[in-house]
Amino acid sequence: MAGRINDEDIALVRERARIDEIVGEYVQLRNAGGGSLKGLCPFHDERTPSFQVTPSRGLFYCFGCGEGGDVISFVEKIDNLTFVEAVQRLADKVGVQLRIVDDGRPGIEPGLRLQILEANDAAAEFYHQQVSSSEGIIARQFLDGRGFEREAAETFHIGYAPRGGHVLRDHLLAKGFSPKALVSSGLVREKGWDFFQGRVLWPIKDSGKSVLGFGARRVYDDDRLPAKYINTPETVVYKKSHVLYGLDLSRTNIGRKRQAVVMEGYTDVMAAHLSGVDTAVASCGTAFGSDHARLLQRLMGNNGALSGEVVFTFDGDAAGRKAALKVYQGDSEFVSQTYVAVEPNGLDPCDLRIQHGPEAVRELVARRIPLYRYVMDNVVHDFDLDRADGRVAAVRAAAPLVTSIRDSSLVDGYLRELSQIVGMDVDEVRREVARTRRNPAPPADLRPTLRVLPEVADPAPQAPA
Repeated sequence: MAGRINDEDIALVRERARIDEIVGEYVQLRNAGGGSLKGLCPFHDERTPSFQVTPSRGLFYCFGCGEGGDVISFVEKIDNLTFVEAVQRLADKVGVQLRIVDDGRPGIEPGLRLQILEANDAAAEFYHQQVSSSEGIIARQFLDGRGFEREAAETFHIGYAPRGGHVLRDHLLAKGFSPKALVSSGLVREKGWDFFQGRVLWPIKDSGKSVLGFGARRVYDDDRLPAKYINTPETVVYKKSHVLYGLDLSRTNIGRKRQAVVMEGYTDVMAAHLSGVDTAVASCGTAFGSDHARLLQRLMGNNGALSGEVVFTFDGDAAGRKAALKVYQGDSEFVSQTYVAVEPNGLDPCDLRIQHGPEAVRELVARRIPLYRYVMDNVVHDFDLDRADGRVAAVRAAAPLVTSIRDSSLVDGYLRELSQIVGMDVDEVRREVARTRRNPAPPADLRPTLRVLPEVADPAPQAPA
């Protein structure tokens, strides 16, 4: 957001957002007498309520762990948001149009963010209803073919966009939305055509369950757009580098379990959650990047030490190996440990669930290995370990992986693992790594593209079917 939020608007948000109602969405509150409410603290485990809310003062405080503050700080803490994000979340909820103090940069039109969110919510409901229509049978067949029953479609609020070129536009205009809001939301193109036509849709939500945009998959062979997947274009609320599919369902579990499982597709996330892996998310139309990493780290918390884990699921082919190298480059974004889960036969989580059941998906994640180990195995795989010079070259290639380990207490163990992989004495490996560290070779190009859902930035409009 350009500029800063007007102080009067922040005060109005605090006034309108009743702390007892906001906290009550997360905590079961009971009358404690004296105008106060109490409940079990959401920030630490306890059996006797020590968490107190005082509506007259707009404050909360836990006598057990010491957490306290106002309604904005509560939303910051409970949803792991920044101050600005918490204010935006509450403003959207209580209908406050935030004004931005000009700092010379382009700002957002007051009220536009709220209009877009309302239009997205209405669109999501319309699309979901279309799954049950006569035309929506193709969406039902698609879901059934991937092992998802009706209950799954309800849980994930799957939608279907009719093939008619103006169906959604006409529906939302009739509900009072302005043409400008529909175009600004990415739901309708400048010339009036519906952005999504004849596709199965997944609503992409934030951790507060607001619909930010959609991912859409082609289901017709004669679809005029060649891309299998397209996503909502960039809008005021939808920034593809900042959103993760499934975050609305996994946010609480990610924070509680201090684990996030990053998958490559919408159906993979569905399969994971239905299999009991309730911390699964996926990037939307772009590679997993630093902003995604920071988002997950916020959700898991930062205690200043390596804690928690992020598990990436990749295909076991060359593209998957390149994807792992790409992620490894951004490993420093995490305070948590990073892991890789690869299915030996190349099945993605969705197909794994179909062929071997939900327990196989859970086992896939349980068999995770450290990201550095996966990358190391694949780096040395390219060398002839039957030759002395090949083993030395492999150690030199893997040396930067060892020296990049953030926890120095683990380095010795990694050196031993590398020595076992290449078949060299650990002292030789240690000397070679030290030598490489003193005289580093030019860095290899480790910038391959992560395989994600394809995206079309601005495909040509479709005429009505």
